[in-house]
Amino acid sequence: MIPLSSPDINEDDFHLVNEVLRSGYLASGHMTERFEKEVAERFGARHAVAVSSGTAALHLAIIAAGVNDGDFVITSPYSFVASANAILYERGIPVFVDIDPDTLTIDPAKTIEALRDLAQKRDGWRSLLPRSARNSSGVLRAVLPVHLFGRTAEIREVVAAAREEGIAVIEDACEAIGATSDGVYAGRFGDAAAFGFYPNKQITTGEGGMLLTDREGWADLFRSLRNQGRSNDGATLRYERLGFNYRIDEMSAALGMSQFRRLDELLLKRQVVADRYTALLSEVDGVTPLLDVPPGRTRTWFLYTIRLAPEIDRDAVMDGLAARGIMTRPYFWPIHLQPFYAKQFGFVEGDFPAAEAAGRTMLALPMSPNLSDDQIESVCAALAEQVSAHAV
Repeated sequence: MIPLSSPDINEDDFHLVNEVLRSGYLASGHMTERFEKEVAERFGARHAVAVSSGTAALHLAIIAAGVNDGDFVITSPYSFVASANAILYERGIPVFVDIDPDTLTIDPAKTIEALRDLAQKRDGWRSLLPRSARNSSGVLRAVLPVHLFGRTAEIREVVAAAREEGIAVIEDACEAIGATSDGVYAGRFGDAAAFGFYPNKQITTGEGGMLLTDREGWADLFRSLRNQGRSNDGATLRYERLGFNYRIDEMSAALGMSQFRRLDELLLKRQVVADRYTALLSEVDGVTPLLDVPPGRTRTWFLYTIRLAPEIDRDAVMDGLAARGIMTRPYFWPIHLQPFYAKQFGFVEGDFPAAEAAGRTMLALPMSPNLSDDQIESVCAALAEQVSAHAV
């Protein structure tokens, strides 16, 4: 079997986790504080706040942005569903903007136009809303761009436009830790950013996430909200707001800190795997690897995804690979066509053509920093055979 992903765990990881276990302090301790401090320093942020998942991080950022009943948040329809779910947790309305078909990240020109239409309530602004929400009287509170597959989205101009309109920018950087654009890290453009550390990510805590922000008030709010709304002044069992159990435990924080200390090593390992894949697949008819990032940018590989030609039966290819013990996944099915979203908001096929085209043709191959050359070659050979066999 070649799994879709597997974490890179070494003796340093075991050592630091064991240190926590021996200490007896398994939650709300100094390991979390150390992890936060190292992440903030590496990325040049004033504050890093560790939480229980990337989804939790997005949810808290949505709250900080003031999203409430019927308010609007602009985001991408081509992402993991959590980026939109976090909006719904606060009863907000996701306003999807289609992606750039090449980068697969949110289209900046369309995003800026939608941002100004909604912020200023320009003529026709209601047509941007989901069908079932077009009578809403909400206001635009935030833009939530997604840095996808380890690549930063094109958001500099989006951030500038948001600043002009007084709109918050929340970056979903859960798949792009360490990626840069002209020397700026993913997560350092907006008001807050969310990272996720699930086992398939570039570094892992098992389950866990992190928020970055330079805003003092937001950091204080995040720390309170993750701890059931508890006061940050040290008062015992004093709760100032409705909060959540979004704390990260000390074992997870220890694993995260150990992994983070070798982030560059882990990213390089993934780059080597991705380069080998690209070299082998670039000449396979019907298979298109992701585009190289332009000069001045770096990608940190989350999964290795490819685009299959439209005439290829992707499901049949996946079945053929699975029969050989090779795990693959379609990444992603567009959020607006997920059953819940289609039913709740009235989305239909054709609403966001570029996202839908990606949803029909993208395929994630096994990606791990420890994939061997033999495994990569086996995947590529099997893929070439299945693609040839299943052209419609």
